Amino acid sequence: MNKVSQEIMGMLGISLVLDQAYFKDFFEQNDSILRLNHYPPCQKPELTLGTGPHTDPTSLTILQQDQVGGLQVFADEKWHSVAHIPGAFVVNIGDTFMALTNGIYKSCLHRAVVNTETVRKSLAFFLCPKLERPVTPAAGLVNAANSRKYPDFTWAALLEFTQNHYRADMKTLVAFSKWVQEQESNNKLIPYGQCWALWAWGTNKQLLWVNKVRLEGDK
Repeated sequence: MNKVSQEIMGMLGISLVLDQAYFKDFFEQNDSILRLNHYPPCQKPELTLGTGPHTDPTSLTILQQDQVGGLQVFADEKWHSVAHIPGAFVVNIGDTFMALTNGIYKSCLHRAVVNTETVRKSLAFFLCPKLERPVTPAAGLVNAANSRKYPDFTWAALLEFTQNHYRADMKTLVAFSKWVQEQESNNKLIPYGQCWALWAWGTNKQLLWVNKVRLEGDK
């Protein structure tokens, strides 16, 4: 999956008139996550979401979903179901990559719905930069027509924010940017070294394990 994500990053770099190696080099060393999601059947699927509307805080998501389906993306002011295509992956842009491109590429708003009869499973690879690497857009992506959108940050800080302060939704990056500015003004932004224990906890819980998703609305 790391190799696939590197190839995608090369193409994304070309699309932004950057060197093909620009993003590939940025993510060559990474702290990515592989997660298996398990969505049980629900008696009232019309009242329950497997995962509520959100954008992924990571950089790139490569998803393999089963034949049950359930993934929906929001575009043109409505939700669209993403059909299962054998042998194909679903690729989503995440918040960190949106910041890396200074908002040129937008993170994908999506959700997961459930059904009454069948378990749904999906395997997701989340491409993330090294924890301590500064996330800042290329100089060529910031200009008079496209001013700077987000402050510099590290993946460690964004991970800490989504784990402890804010549940990912459709406005995560905006909320995180405000939080970073507040922490910097108060000299409270957590250094990388102090985030390691948190990241290790997150890795133990998410990396290569079966994540049984609690249905939102369930008690």
